[in-house]
Amino acid sequence: MFKQIQVQLQQFILFFKEPLMKIFITVIIYCLVVQCAYAQQDTATFAKDIATFQEELNKEYKSPESSPLPAEKRITFEGINFFPADINYSVTAKFIRTPDEKIFDMPTTGTKKKLYVKYAEAVFSLTGKEYKLNVYQSIELLNSPKYRRYLFIPFRDATSGKETYGGGRYIDLTIPETDSIAIDFNKAYHPYCAYTEGYNCPIPPRQNYLPIKVEAGVKL
Repeated sequence: MFKQIQVQLQQFILFFKEPLMKIFITVIIYCLVVQCAYAQQDTATFAKDIATFQEELNKEYKSPESSPLPAEKRITFEGINFFPADINYSVTAKFIRTPDEKIFDMPTTGTKKKLYVKYAEAVFSLTGKEYKLNVYQSIELLNSPKYRRYLFIPFRDATSGKETYGGGRYIDLTIPETDSIAIDFNKAYHPYCAYTEGYNCPIPPRQNYLPIKVEAGVKL
């Protein structure tokens, strides 16, 4: 692809005899080639990252040590279904801290409620429009050094109950160092409750309902 661009632009240069014009066109060629190289590199890195995420999630569900599935279902488990990876669903959101929020009981699919606090708001653009999702922190996990910086986005969208689990999907994050945060909907996953009974899975608050289809991540 790069070679084709170079050949076409070099042929274009031949029409110009002025040295300055040739320098100008040469700079354009260089910039286009570099831009294409970075774009391909970013796409390749993204594809590899999502493939790793999907592979690890499938391993988790197949392993007797970590799978939420009972033994009889694990035997027939052939892997999780995913939407095709789409880089357009990987966004950078404005991270707005909300430090004065109160701890609350987030309802779950079971009888047990779980304590969370709204940690921040994430504002981002998707399909040409701006949306906001609340970002939560688990009070229980604050006692764990490993998960102390863990953040959590439970959400529902227009695929919920159709292409994806009706109880919504989750995205895991960590506290960022800046006022922005990367959110990749290709890494949205179903709670254990989508596959088996007996779990208390947090139900996304109404504020985290997106009125669009998020065709990325895990699907039914």
